[in-house]
Amino acid sequence: MANSADVLNHLLGHPPKSNYPIAYNFLVPNLKGLQNFLKAKEDSTSHNEDPASITSPQDPNSPPTPPPTPKRDGDEEPAPITSTQDPNEMPSSNTDINDPVQPAKSTSSAPTTEISLFTAATEAFSKANTNCTIAESLEKCRAIVSQAKKHGIRVRGYVSVALGCPYEGPNVPPSKVAEITASLLEMGVDEVSVADTTGMGTARKTQELLKGLFAAGISSKDLALHFHDTFGQALVNVVVGLEHGIRAFDSSVGGLGGCPFSKGATGNVSTEDLVHCLHSLGVRTGVDVEKMARIGKWISEELGKPNDSRAGKAILARLSER
Repeated sequence: MANSADVLNHLLGHPPKSNYPIAYNFLVPNLKGLQNFLKAKEDSTSHNEDPASITSPQDPNSPPTPPPTPKRDGDEEPAPITSTQDPNEMPSSNTDINDPVQPAKSTSSAPTTEISLFTAATEAFSKANTNCTIAESLEKCRAIVSQAKKHGIRVRGYVSVALGCPYEGPNVPPSKVAEITASLLEMGVDEVSVADTTGMGTARKTQELLKGLFAAGISSKDLALHFHDTFGQALVNVVVGLEHGIRAFDSSVGGLGGCPFSKGATGNVSTEDLVHCLHSLGVRTGVDVEKMARIGKWISEELGKPNDSRAGKAILARLSER
């Protein structure tokens, strides 16, 4: 199996053609991981005459949107803020969700790279997943972000078990998630993906979580949502997020993934299901869902895993009848 450096070199040396920008994300668990990433990037640029940019289209050194003043008791609930120009632009929260929006094509198809780092919303999961406390994990994140910014690298943070923990139960305080998310943004993380790692999230809990994040002064355009589909609620939660102004959602082709620390947890919401849902709402993502369904079938077979995308399998069945 190819290691991360080999994968990075191949992707940047042989970028696929695309009308929209592609950002390749690499998990960096510690400073050593960042050093390995930088070395692989350096090796890649030395072998390619026209190397891909290591930065994202957004300036990685630009700070996250300053949080507004937190809402006081009795104040009117702040309206969700939508993301600005995004490659897969969706309707803003003050427009009809059914109005189709066409994403603008990128003027460059060169891929970009970014790194991701993890922390958790509960102490028990943090110790199981990263072998350290939440405070210790945040200090590690701070050191990684500091070095990454010196090299102009975009950083994405993740807060695991935001809607339920396999050790501490389903009721994770939104205020704790907001506190950790704010800490990541304040240290310079460009975007925080708030993750339902166990799939325990429901529409009501997702709504309460988002209200807690907004009440803490966190902008919706600094957030992404990450839902596992353990209980079949991922798409429901996506729609709740969409209605609250979130415009970035994680997914995995074929519904691949899982969580080794949460018994029974399935993978992320499948990309095919997510795209089908968004298209049904009038959103133009720029994604060919039929091609995505074929990719889901192929990668599932390659890995010897079941294809967990309902939309993907339905699309393939329809295509086979043509």
